[in-house]
Amino acid sequence: MSDPVDPVDLTARLVRCASVTPAEGGALVLLADLLTDAGFDCTRVDRGGVANLYARWGHKGANRSFGFNGHTDVVPIGNPDDWTVDPFGADIRDGFLWGRGATDMKSGVAAFAAAACDFVRDTPPDGAVILAITGDEEGDAQDGTTALLDWMAAHGEAMTDCLVGEPTSPNHMGEAMKIGRRGSMTAWFTFTGQQGHSAYPHRAKNPLPAMARLMDRLALASLDDGTDHFDASTLAVVTMDTGNPATNVIPASCRATVNIRFNDSHTGTALTDWLQAHLDAVAQDTGIAIAMTVKISGESFLTPPGPLSDLIGRAVQAELGRTPELSTSGGTSDARFVKDHCPVVEFGLVGKTMHQVDEKVPVQDIHTLKAIYGRILRDYFA
Repeated sequence: MSDPVDPVDLTARLVRCASVTPAEGGALVLLADLLTDAGFDCTRVDRGGVANLYARWGHKGANRSFGFNGHTDVVPIGNPDDWTVDPFGADIRDGFLWGRGATDMKSGVAAFAAAACDFVRDTPPDGAVILAITGDEEGDAQDGTTALLDWMAAHGEAMTDCLVGEPTSPNHMGEAMKIGRRGSMTAWFTFTGQQGHSAYPHRAKNPLPAMARLMDRLALASLDDGTDHFDASTLAVVTMDTGNPATNVIPASCRATVNIRFNDSHTGTALTDWLQAHLDAVAQDTGIAIAMTVKISGESFLTPPGPLSDLIGRAVQAELGRTPELSTSGGTSDARFVKDHCPVVEFGLVGKTMHQVDEKVPVQDIHTLKAIYGRILRDYFA
């Protein structure tokens, strides 16, 4: 029997891989070597310049398979002079492991990889254990988890259930698990009129009042009052631009952008139609031509409370003495892709310092997370 995999040491080795999206940085090579030694069949599923890793222990088409999903890519460090530590040094001090990706989410990947290696060595399960790890979660996410899922579908690979190891708790370990996520979409508007002298506004067609009117209508609108598992949907005006440096010129065009985070009472298509209706009304009232471009980053989804969330809740209760709240708050994650493949729930560490300067994670939390993941695997295959 091999020695247990130390998740803190593995986290440190991963942090030292400078895997800023889309650079692989050696992180997936490190994991593939570790998992291969534990008996996993590892396949690189690279696409579009993005590195991804698929690892399976057990037979393809097993009667049941538990999957973990996560990412090894990280956001840029910003100004290195703002850091008090080497961003890729993985220093351990004051009970914390420091560095970019320490929280989001190399510690989560290390914890589930360590738990999976120990589990299959110590208690070979009746079924398969799958790890789907991407290098493209922090970027456009077009060639990351989606590439892995596309490859799985083409090769007859499947997860019965999946846990995404993203940070999920706001303040204390074990506070929350994510059983769903709000949808996210962005709409860009371009307003086109006719340039003219500000002293003769009747000879111009000013697009600015139309922009102000449409943004006001959208900002004041109530999308809904929330649903059983989601807060009310929100719309934020995030920019309004003219690019006009002159005070005596009415510009020919201007632009505005809104971002919508929506619950399970909407779809991206329905909200696009809703935006178009407001746009058409303002265009008709003002005579200004308005064009809209929409990007739907992900639809809202919910994994209803049931066997998977109960399994995770029992493991957290056993290790920490608390039952995590069922949450759908926060932004988007790759669970939005996995939900079309199998039931998916997210559970991981506290996310306080993710994407920040001097990102850090409590060393003990990494050990605890590995213990929770290990218990989940044992209970799942019991």
